[in-house]
Amino acid sequence: MTMTRLETLKHNLQAALGADVALTEALGELTLEVSADQWLAACNKLRTDPGLGFDTCIDLCGVDYLTWGNGARPAADALTPGVQRTRYAVVAHLLSVQHNWRLRVRTWAPDDDFPMVASLVECWPGVNWFEREAFDLFGIVFEGHPDLRRILTDYGFIGHPFRKDFPLSGTVEMRYDPEQGRVIYQPVTIDPREITPRVVREDSYGMGR
Repeated sequence: MTMTRLETLKHNLQAALGADVALTEALGELTLEVSADQWLAACNKLRTDPGLGFDTCIDLCGVDYLTWGNGARPAADALTPGVQRTRYAVVAHLLSVQHNWRLRVRTWAPDDDFPMVASLVECWPGVNWFEREAFDLFGIVFEGHPDLRRILTDYGFIGHPFRKDFPLSGTVEMRYDPEQGRVIYQPVTIDPREITPRVVREDSYGMGR
């Protein structure tokens, strides 16, 4: 019986990483979960194993699961043995040009207060800016990154704006001070208010004339 491309990929993943590898299938896609201490090693295996051949990381992002499941994140389940589900995750989307298949790989930063995982720059150099973006927006630290600094927000920006608990109006605002002749930062002065829209219509609205 001939296997589909997805079945072949699943078989090759189990052969390379072990039969008990944490794999889930949904909507015709596979997701692999690995623990943070195996993140770099597993990704290197995905790239170098000839049966997998994931030569390209097409995207990498951070995720904040603060309110996922109403805040009740299970430690593990039957599909992800030994994988501790914490607040912050890093997700990589991989492509094998040779085999024409894709894979989503996810790991969880062990410490919610100081989320950190290994950098994948040595594996796929193109993730450099992706990891900087995840650091900037989520505060996830990538150990071993050669130049981990903000990439989208200003150098003086405080906090990480994609975190679920980041205030919608921010924490500081920037403006030019003509007296000092320079740009200054100051606490946000926006007062939250509720705006109720009003609809004003003519008495003849919608009626033919």
